[in-house]
Amino acid sequence: MDAAEFRRRGKEMVDYVADYLENIEKRPVYPDLEPGYLRSLIPNEAPLEPESYEDIIKDVERVIMPGVTHWHSPYFFAYFPAASSYPAMVADMLCGAIGCIGFSWAASPACTELETVMLDWLGKMLQLPECFIAGTHGRGGGVIQGTASEATLISLLAARCKAVRRVQTINAKKSESEILSKLVAYTSDQAHSSVERAALIGAVMMRKVPTDNRYAVRREMLKKMVEEDKAAGLIPFYFCATLGTTPSCAFDHLTELGPLCESTSRCRTHSFFSHWQIPLGRRFRSLKMWFVFRMYGLKGLQAHIRKQVALAKEFESLVRADKRFEICAEVVLGLVCFRLKGSNELNQELLKRITKSREIHLVPCQLSGRFVLRFAICARTTESHHIQQAWQHITQLTFELLQEASH
Repeated sequence: MDAAEFRRRGKEMVDYVADYLENIEKRPVYPDLEPGYLRSLIPNEAPLEPESYEDIIKDVERVIMPGVTHWHSPYFFAYFPAASSYPAMVADMLCGAIGCIGFSWAASPACTELETVMLDWLGKMLQLPECFIAGTHGRGGGVIQGTASEATLISLLAARCKAVRRVQTINAKKSESEILSKLVAYTSDQAHSSVERAALIGAVMMRKVPTDNRYAVRREMLKKMVEEDKAAGLIPFYFCATLGTTPSCAFDHLTELGPLCESTSRCRTHSFFSHWQIPLGRRFRSLKMWFVFRMYGLKGLQAHIRKQVALAKEFESLVRADKRFEICAEVVLGLVCFRLKGSNELNQELLKRITKSREIHLVPCQLSGRFVLRFAICARTTESHHIQQAWQHITQLTFELLQEASH
C-alpha cells in the first residue's frame, strides 16, 4: 500500500466507520455465537503471499462483525461506558501515523510534554488539589495508564516502596522481606477484583473493609481495622478508595477517609515516585485527549455527563413506577441497579431471556447476597427513546416470565 492507495483506502475506512456507527443500532447488540467460532473461519497460518484489501474488508463483515459485542450501540447497557468520539478516532489516526515510542523526553518531546499538560488539564477539570498538578515547577502530575488495573498496581507498588524505606529509616536493621511480611493494605469489600490482584502481584496482605448500607467505606470501620492491625504489629501502608464501585457505583467517603489516612503514620492516600508506569514505552495517547478537550470543551464534556446521568434517572423513575421491581442501590451517576421482587433464580432467568433476545445487553452483580441487574448508560448516542424501548422490552419479557411462573 503506497501513499496514493492509503489516501483512497483511508477515505473508504472513514466512510465504513461512519456508516457502522450511524447504523449500529440496527445490529444485534450481542452476538449469537459459541466460543471458538472464529478459528474455523480463517486459515490456520498467515498467508504466504499478499492478499487484496477488498478481501480483507469482506472478511471484516464475514468474520469480525458477527462476533462483536457492540459497546457503542445505544442498546448496550452493560459494564460501563467505553469512551469514544469522532475527535478521538481522528486523533488515533494521527497517533498511529506518528508512531513514536515515548519512553523518554528525547524519544519524542511532544509526546512527553503534551501528556504532562493534558494530565494537568484533566486535574484542573476535576478540581484536584494543586499538589496533583505538574505546572511549570515539576511537582505533581502523572501519565496515562493503559488501564485502571495498571494505575492501581502502580500506586500500590509506589506506596510499598515508600513504606519500606520509611521503616528502614527508623530501623536500618530490618530487612525488606521482614517489612513486606508485615505490610497491610485496605480496600472496600465492593472494590474491583483488580485491586486485590494488585496486592497479590505486590506480595502484600490486603484486607477488605466492610461497607455501610450504601456500599461505601466509612471512617470508623477503617479506623478500627487499622488500629487492630497496628496493635498486632502489622504496618498499615495503603488504602485504595473507590469512587464509583463496579457493582453499584458507590462512592467511599473521601472527606472522612482522607484525614484518617493522613493521621495514620504509615497510611497515605497517594504517593509520588519516579517511575510512573510499568511499560517503558507508550503511544502518543495524549493526542486523543487534546483533540477531545478542544473540540468538546469543558462545557461540552459536562453536558455529556449530565445527559447520561439524566437518562439513568429516567430509567430509575420507570423502575420505581412498576411495583414488580425494586431499586437496589442509590443512583449516583449513570448506573441503575434493579431487580424483580422475588428470588435470585427469577432474576437470573429474566437476565437470561434479555441476553438471548439480543435486543439490549445488561450484566448482573451481587449486592448483599442478591442477584441484581445493572443498567448502565454507556453509548454516546443513547437517547430517551432508547431508554423507553429498553424498558418496554424488559417489562414484556417480565410479563412472559411471570405468566409462565404462575402456571
